[in-house]
Amino acid sequence: MKLIVFDVDGTLVDSQDLIVAAQGATFRAHGLEPPSRERSLSIVGLSLLQAFRVLAPDGPAESLAEGYKTAFQRLRADPAYREPLFKGAAELLAELAARDDVELGIATGKSRRGVAHLLDRHGWAGIFATIQTADDHPSKPHPAMLQKALAETGAETARQRHGRGFDLRHGDGPGRRHRRDRRLLGLSSPRGPARKRRRGDRALLGRTAAPS
Repeated sequence: MKLIVFDVDGTLVDSQDLIVAAQGATFRAHGLEPPSRERSLSIVGLSLLQAFRVLAPDGPAESLAEGYKTAFQRLRADPAYREPLFKGAAELLAELAARDDVELGIATGKSRRGVAHLLDRHGWAGIFATIQTADDHPSKPHPAMLQKALAETGAETARQRHGRGFDLRHGDGPGRRHRRDRRLLGLSSPRGPARKRRRGDRALLGRTAAPS
């Protein structure tokens, strides 16, 4: 049995406008200059606290992270900042969920509350055999999320489909070296480097539209 693990933002869900707007509101509320859109999106995949440590190395990271949660939840109720699925994402998950040779999982920098909202909105309860969030693990690219997902499902290997460079990198974390776990196989999304994609991976998981 193999496990296919999906990130959420930038992979299944196009959250770019919402993320940028929530960050902007948070920085302005703290009297700080908001980061550019490019810089805002560069930290997608990190846990919130780690993300704000990157965006504001000398700033109040904990306060920014809490402010972002409030702004994100407020803006999410605004139709202008809806989180649409990427084209083909729902169909791909339905197809994979119907197979008996794979299980599906989530590993994301989102909170468990945010993931629960996503599952409820799209009727995905029961599709994912394992869900790992930033509430319970170190920030990516630490491999703890995938290792826990493997332990929970008993799968032989895990492939993660993700969107950005901060995602799991075959067990190698920033600032330290983790023992390489050969069960963890990286799989980039259309946003990631093409050289990381294997031919079979492209055929199986390359059908979702790239972010604009």
